[in-house]
Amino acid sequence: MCATCGESTPVPRAPRRFAALRNPDSRPYLFGAALAMMADNIEHVITYWVLWERFHSPVLSGFQVISHWVPFLFLSVWFGSLADRYDCRRVIQAAQALFMLVSAAWGVLFLTGTLQVWHACVLLVLHGVAGALWGPGEQLMLHDFVGDEELPSAVRLNATFRSLGVLFGPAVGSALLLGLGSTWGIFANIAFYLPLTLFLFRTRFTGHSRHGGVPRERRRVGIMDSVRVLREVRADHTLVSMIILGGLGSFFVGASLQSAMPLFAQDLGSGSAGTAYGVLLFANGAGGVLGGLVLEATGWIRPTVISAVISTGLYGLFTLCFAVTPSYPLAVLLLVAGGVANLTSMSVGQTVVQLIAPPADRGRVIGVYGMSANGLRFGSGITVGLFGAVVGIHWSLSLSATALCLGTLLAAVHARGAGSHQSKRSG
Repeated sequence: MCATCGESTPVPRAPRRFAALRNPDSRPYLFGAALAMMADNIEHVITYWVLWERFHSPVLSGFQVISHWVPFLFLSVWFGSLADRYDCRRVIQAAQALFMLVSAAWGVLFLTGTLQVWHACVLLVLHGVAGALWGPGEQLMLHDFVGDEELPSAVRLNATFRSLGVLFGPAVGSALLLGLGSTWGIFANIAFYLPLTLFLFRTRFTGHSRHGGVPRERRRVGIMDSVRVLREVRADHTLVSMIILGGLGSFFVGASLQSAMPLFAQDLGSGSAGTAYGVLLFANGAGGVLGGLVLEATGWIRPTVISAVISTGLYGLFTLCFAVTPSYPLAVLLLVAGGVANLTSMSVGQTVVQLIAPPADRGRVIGVYGMSANGLRFGSGITVGLFGAVVGIHWSLSLSATALCLGTLLAAVHARGAGSHQSKRSG
């Protein structure tokens, strides 16, 4: 399963434009996923505000980021095993139920005035676990809905709709916070998880329908089984390249850009820092949405290793330029461009991984990719956040972005060298 940069990776013919939206099975899922992702971000807006107002703890603020991403790091492969062995509809519904349970628990604690730090820590971890559980099952469902030929469209549009949820979640969360208050706002948030949960009772797809249905063999899902998959993945240089590229972007930039945005707004804003912050934050999210729509409409980017390398490198380059520019208008444009590049990189990487993963282990392979592309996001709190406290946020982000560019170059060399080596052996 080795591949040179874009030559031997299985590449389906170009799908119809917006193919996944034309598909009556995947279309409701995409809209439901967007609402669920919006609910995820609404919860962040409300709970983070309440936690800061109640405890004024920078340590707890840092824990909020760690608790969200560390479950992806440690549990993604195991959750991928669950998606491989069980009906993915039920796996995703379990994740959505956990999301709703956490929102309800926040609401009860707000209503009774009994919220303590340890309550917050437990709920933050459970929220992160729900997100990690959702990931592999979601990708298997997308593949089951559309098959190989239209998978690039499904992955790209799913990422775009998720970006829409991320983009509008803070606005809706703020509206709920102001209109209903934190208690009833968090209770109302539960409703946004319901469309996806209910749709999964109606669809006939299980995540395994194209490969004979849910496996009857109920092999034990455990740590050693996950280790086996990790060993097998290590032998495939294309998968390794995709995992490395996903991890590089997460570790060196990841979630830090949003958390650092207030500081950049203060330095770049020609007028009100609050207005500058809102525009920069919107530009960061809008880039992902715009990129997904443009790429889907044009079909310019094919799911190959070289596409992933170029888009990841551009993401690092745009981030580097954003970190050093003194121009506010240019910073806005760079954030939009970086959002386009980041969405391209992640959607291409996810598609390539799915196309070359063995059907029996697809969930676990996706879990390995998720472990890198999502789990390593906590590292950006160190490379940008903590390091920024020492050298300044502009320096830490610029150095991290430079490291991302260099790492991408090394990953490209690795992929090309591995492909050339195997070609010689085959000859």
